[in-house]
Amino acid sequence: MEEAGSGRCGVLKVVVARGWNLAVRDFTSSDPYVIVRIADMTAKTKVINSCLNPVWNEEMAFSMKEPVGVIKFEVFDWDRFKYDDKMGHAFLDLLPVAAATKLRRALRLTVGETKLRKVAPDADNCLLSDSFVTYADGEVALDARLRLRNVESGELFVTVKWIEADNAK
Repeated sequence: MEEAGSGRCGVLKVVVARGWNLAVRDFTSSDPYVIVRIADMTAKTKVINSCLNPVWNEEMAFSMKEPVGVIKFEVFDWDRFKYDDKMGHAFLDLLPVAAATKLRRALRLTVGETKLRKVAPDADNCLLSDSFVTYADGEVALDARLRLRNVESGELFVTVKWIEADNAK
């Protein structure tokens, strides 16, 4: 429960859609799940047993003042009798989402769908291909295909949506 006057200005929704070509950690497969971290908040997907191409399609919501910071995705293999094995991590900077949100306000967009910004893969991000920040139905959204780091293989497909409090009314 939020306190009155906490200044909540929106909700960041993170959809962990699926993984692809994840690393093997249990003989021939893995039991993957994803931990999503932003600021001091954490959420976790369910475990998908014996699968290297899992489909989670799980949405997590984080209340924030504005879309700033970096979202970290950590993939693990669940193990019953020992520590869970790391299966790589990826991150996504929210700067393009914040910039697109300001652009949406400046353009006074309220209806329709508009591509606001292109985000290209580079050495400072985990993107595998060009992504676009779009505005539609009151949400600024970024679909991203991320390469997992510190692991032999694996990709994550995620969507990040920013919904401002004024659009939630």
